[in-house]
Amino acid sequence: MSETRSPREVFHRLLEGITGGRFSELAELYAENAVVETVFQPVGPRRFEGRAVLMERFALVAAHSPLELSATNVVLRETDDPEVVVAEWDYRVHHRVTGRAFEAANIQVLRVRDGLIVESRDFHDHLALAVGGGGLPDLVAALEGRQPA
Repeated sequence: MSETRSPREVFHRLLEGITGGRFSELAELYAENAVVETVFQPVGPRRFEGRAVLMERFALVAAHSPLELSATNVVLRETDDPEVVVAEWDYRVHHRVTGRAFEAANIQVLRVRDGLIVESRDFHDHLALAVGGGGLPDLVAALEGRQPA
């Protein structure tokens, strides 16, 4: 039997996979019945249940994301619950379409059991991503219930 990864190790693998653009590998870090909540997602679904759903989501990101990401200011805090870690970091972002470079703050609360993520609450700076990608007018339209331009 292989050695079980700690919550700290799982987070670092997740972040390395994201910044390395290896989205096809990310779903294997999640349990079959994992739940991911993107708490500050301004439009669209905020809750994703199950590894299969996450695999589909990561495939979409891999196919359509115009972002190049690198992580800075990574701080990982352990909690009084040995399954839970809280990660704080910034992405340095280069948007390949707009050419803009900017930073986006992130906080993630991960529950890892038997080396797999079973729960994740993700707090990403979606507004910075929308502004950096030139998508603020579309975001405002969506929030107002209008069709984006």
